[in-house]
Amino acid sequence: MLRKLFPHPGLTVLLIAVWLLMLNSLSIGGLVVAVLLGTVIPIFSAPFWPDRPRLHFGWPIVEYLLVVIGDIVAANFHVARIILFRRNRDLRSRWLVIPLDLRSAEAITALAGTISLTPGTVSSDVSADGRFLLVHALDVGDEAAEVARIKERYEARLQRIFR
Repeated sequence: MLRKLFPHPGLTVLLIAVWLLMLNSLSIGGLVVAVLLGTVIPIFSAPFWPDRPRLHFGWPIVEYLLVVIGDIVAANFHVARIILFRRNRDLRSRWLVIPLDLRSAEAITALAGTISLTPGTVSSDVSADGRFLLVHALDVGDEAAEVARIKERYEARLQRIFR
């Protein structure tokens, strides 16, 4: 019964939080609408997600978010330093082909989104078989080290989240 009412509990919590953040104030009416939307939308969208991934909530997600936020802040400073102090001809921009161990489309999308959120990198394409991700990086000294860093910092953590 509880599973039918909350087919995607994570989505329910996310919808409630986003609705309350968009309201920018806390009221009983706003909370009621948030809970209503957070309950109804997942029920109607459940048939479109028959093979949804099982997420491991808790410390793995917190750890991942902390790493991503830290990397975004650090990358902002790195990109600013590049823009302010380097000449264009000194840039070492590269296309990186990252072999993927992730298999679910949702996990690959999360990885691609994370890479694109980090200044200086952007995800460009996923191979048709879903085994490789094409990424453009603004400044890369060692391609193999950068691929290993992405796999270690992001992909390995996402594998613990998307079981």
